[in-house]
Amino acid sequence: MRPRRTRRRSDLSMTTPISGKPVLRHIANLWTFMEHPAAGAEWPLDQKLAAMKAAGFDGVCWGGSPELHASCKKNGLTFVGGMASGNSSDFHRLLQEQKDCGAIQVNVQLAADEVLTPEALELALVLNRAGEQLGLEPAIETHRGTCTETPEKTYALCDAYQKQTGRLLRLSWDFSHFAVVKHLVPENFAKRLLVRPDLIQYGQQFHFRPFNGHHVQVPVTDGRGNLTKEFQEWLPFAEEILKCWLAGNRDTSREIFICPELGPVLGGYGLSTAPNSWEDAQVVREHIDQLWKKLTS
Repeated sequence: MRPRRTRRRSDLSMTTPISGKPVLRHIANLWTFMEHPAAGAEWPLDQKLAAMKAAGFDGVCWGGSPELHASCKKNGLTFVGGMASGNSSDFHRLLQEQKDCGAIQVNVQLAADEVLTPEALELALVLNRAGEQLGLEPAIETHRGTCTETPEKTYALCDAYQKQTGRLLRLSWDFSHFAVVKHLVPENFAKRLLVRPDLIQYGQQFHFRPFNGHHVQVPVTDGRGNLTKEFQEWLPFAEEILKCWLAGNRDTSREIFICPELGPVLGGYGLSTAPNSWEDAQVVREHIDQLWKKLTS
């Protein structure tokens, strides 16, 4: 286990007041609705966002567009932007597109897996400078196929960034990718994945997609309304993430944005025999909301 880094108080107070009560924002991802309810009969954008609002979600994550911006305003949803790029000359434009859609938080899949720490550091520096200029908070997602595809590459980048700037690097946490790379089992999820509480507590974006050490996405229900064994084995880890984050943020007014980012069959995350991804995403939201209330009451 890596030693815990010292966190400066200013790291957590850059964008929000020190004192207060943390707030959970439930975020849905538009890809969950691909081919929903059926291929060839996918809902229009307004119907998707209205369903998110009715299901208790506070916002949506996706790439910005005028149509999405208008629908978010119409349905009273906040917007978390999304972008993927390894070209630093595109960062300002891509971030501006997210800002134009109303984003403050932006999820970033940065570069490709062959990019090593020195180049990744330069990209992260440019990305965050552009974010500061625009008043945005880009967060680099931990994701396979990018410069953060393994824990080692991610922590090397974070350490280099902190050495260069004196500040923590803002991450968007998706632990499913690390769990598969490391071939973990539920019994050691927390021990192997929550090794950098400083970075976890500094982050605000979390993808709560249920997983195990073989699959980045496991079914939440069995299609008959019952919770799967795999989801029930993952839930204690979700609680440990929340405990870790709250340990550094319990007396702050910071927001945590949690997305049950379940992928559909289109794209390969959802399997053809799995239950509907949108229906399962709502079940995840309900359970995370219960955990949050238990831990913050």
